[in-house]
Amino acid sequence: MGSTGAVTARERAMRTLYDEQAGDLYKYVLRLLGGDQHRAEDVVQETLLRCWRTQDLESGEPQRPWLFRVARNLVVDDYRLRMARPQEVDGTAWLDELLAKRDDVDRLLSSMILGDAFKALSPKHREVLYETYYTGRSTREAALVLGIPPGTVKSRLYHAVRALRMALGVVATPDEEVGAKPAWWYTAA
Repeated sequence: MGSTGAVTARERAMRTLYDEQAGDLYKYVLRLLGGDQHRAEDVVQETLLRCWRTQDLESGEPQRPWLFRVARNLVVDDYRLRMARPQEVDGTAWLDELLAKRDDVDRLLSSMILGDAFKALSPKHREVLYETYYTGRSTREAALVLGIPPGTVKSRLYHAVRALRMALGVVATPDEEVGAKPAWWYTAA
């Protein structure tokens, strides 16, 4: 290794380089990587390390365009490497993902179950559910469409939701609101 003074001057030059360039370099790389902060930090670190290894820091500051070009090349190389290799998986990740995905068959079955439960309701309950939940109308708008008072819409809606839950075998929790769409509504859409 060299003298202590040479190491100190090199370290001082590297710290100056870091203080002056790292912030702008990080912002640039962060944009290139679409906001991935961890990868951006890695690229900036690798860029400065390459500068440390290849540039004569004591004689003068390396050119700013050189730093940005090296960072850009690192991002491009990393992207190409990721595209050239198959995606790595552990032994169980695909199984968890497969089990978590809802497919068209599951959606069809949910829709059929909901349709059967819907048919078990009275026509008045079906129409108030249709006008409020399916079309998204407010109580007042549904009342105008159905030609009944808003209070009657609210009452029918309450009883219709309870009857539908019973037909589906869903037990309502006390904190669920009558006017809110139940969770099962979204799964059968």
